[in-house]
Amino acid sequence: MPAAPVRQPPAAERVYAHVKQAVLDRRYEGGTLLTEGELADAVGVSRTPVREALLKLEMEGLLRLYPKKGALVLAVSAQEIADVVETRLLVEEFAVRRAVPAPPRLIRRLAELLDEHRKCAESGDLAEVAATDRRFHAEIVRHAGNEILSRLYDQLRDRQLRMGVAVMHSHPDRVAKNIAEHAELLDAIRAGDAERAAACVRRHLGRVRVLVRGEQG
Repeated sequence: MPAAPVRQPPAAERVYAHVKQAVLDRRYEGGTLLTEGELADAVGVSRTPVREALLKLEMEGLLRLYPKKGALVLAVSAQEIADVVETRLLVEEFAVRRAVPAPPRLIRRLAELLDEHRKCAESGDLAEVAATDRRFHAEIVRHAGNEILSRLYDQLRDRQLRMGVAVMHSHPDRVAKNIAEHAELLDAIRAGDAERAAACVRRHLGRVRVLVRGEQG
């Protein structure tokens, strides 16, 4: 029997995924004006699903629509980064204290993610580096055992990915430093030292705050 044809997602979903990923990995940088016609051609759809996708992305805070002109990709502001870092600090320091002493499966998973992080860094794919970086932290949050907190953390995902790529573009040395700081955090978790693990989180996120001020971290 012939294989069943692969069904494509609806047109609006394809446009949404295309634009969102391009914004997150900075192929569409802040300040870029996107037109419906260009996006329709890029994805191979009509303009109607493009409008639907752009409205959704505007609600998510990634774009601002201008009638008859297009959609402007919003730049990441220093205030937004500071707000995200502050929220991450509150969630992650609490989570790492709750996750320690860590079960063997968490330690194994964090070690796997650290290896993935190193491999992504070697490939130079900053979007995947940022995604793997975030998965490392999200794994700790999930093991804190608080579903509401985990869902709150998941809401930061897009902002974290976009900011992570932006920081690494501006400060390429942060890739190696992030990996070293993750290794230090994993060592503290493996040792069952909640206080040292919490201190690692504070230092790690504190360096992001330094970068926001335009200094070297």
